[in-house]
Amino acid sequence: MTPMTSRTRPLLNRRLAEFGTTIFAEMSALAVSTGAINLGQGFPDTDGPEQVREAAVRALRDGRGNQYPPGPGVPELRSAIVEHQKRRYGIGLDADREVLVTAGATEAIAASLLALVEPGDEVIAFEPYYDSYAASIALAGGTRVPVTLRPHEGSFRLDLDELRAAVTPRTRLLLINTPHNPTGTVLTRAELTAIAELAVERDLLVVTDEVYEHLTYDGAEHIPLATLPGMRERTVTIGSAGKTFSFTGWKVGWVTSSPELVTAVRSAKQFLTYVSAGPFQYAVAEALALPDSYFSDFRADMTAKRDLLAAGLADAGFGVFRPQGTYFVTTDIRPLGFDDGFAFCRALPERCGVVAIPNAVFYDDREAGAPFVRFAFCKREAVLADAVGRLKSL
Repeated sequence: MTPMTSRTRPLLNRRLAEFGTTIFAEMSALAVSTGAINLGQGFPDTDGPEQVREAAVRALRDGRGNQYPPGPGVPELRSAIVEHQKRRYGIGLDADREVLVTAGATEAIAASLLALVEPGDEVIAFEPYYDSYAASIALAGGTRVPVTLRPHEGSFRLDLDELRAAVTPRTRLLLINTPHNPTGTVLTRAELTAIAELAVERDLLVVTDEVYEHLTYDGAEHIPLATLPGMRERTVTIGSAGKTFSFTGWKVGWVTSSPELVTAVRSAKQFLTYVSAGPFQYAVAEALALPDSYFSDFRADMTAKRDLLAAGLADAGFGVFRPQGTYFVTTDIRPLGFDDGFAFCRALPERCGVVAIPNAVFYDDREAGAPFVRFAFCKREAVLADAVGRLKSL
């Protein structure tokens, strides 16, 4: 047998070989080529508050952040994050030792997993999961262990017994996402309490992706896992400005945790982007200090958009899972006579001029996700109304 040489070995790191081009790139390209309305990728089609945008312009003109900002983040933003966590959730943090600013939540996730996971460690993540979770676990050399959120009475729910059964002596970390993308599930206090008790009992680390913390509906409450007994010292909490203030291109995220965990994550993060988004960090600091009315108005606006799209999808014949959080609606295409989300989404732009995302890309068990399709409603109401009109042709 001829040994593999540098010229015969595949160029791409084998840990990433299974991922390829993201579905978001494929579907966004389809939207451009067909002129379809893009309800696939989760970014708003309008900018956030004008005063926040002007704060970024002011920082640029004043020369704040135009050179490398401090590695942990500018002091103004770290202080604003501390105040936000205290005001919203009663969490007390040290701005110098327990806060780390990152290049969006995606880097925060990657840095956390690279820092805390070693080859052979198992990482439990709720399936369906945001696609960067799987890639980050693979880069760290870990083994992902999915626990599936399953449809139940109009929403997707966690089976706590299945979660407990998934924990083995090799389990290192739980990767939790609430409010949950793509299903829109918001974990209840009872569910989070059970997760916390399991983490303490089995001495597990937890990384929580809470980027949709301000987007909960119908009385659902976002409860940071770090506020529960025994979790403060074992939980890495991830937040982001992109989803809350509709400036996703700025890529400003953050990690909050104990000094020991933040130090570990920073050790990995410093070799990824080192620093980023200097002027935008100052603007996000001002954004986090906006009055409560901003956050309630933002939630009300998204609730109206959710209702518009959900009703339109139901009228078009989809089975609709009404989300409690995020800005995505998951649908079941089987009532329309389809059961392959990939084929459905690839044909949808030509069929009726709308782009969506097949949920199967967020599953290890592709069959479990095959009939589900995700639509984003973080768009102008006129755009959503147009999309709903087009989908009626189905």
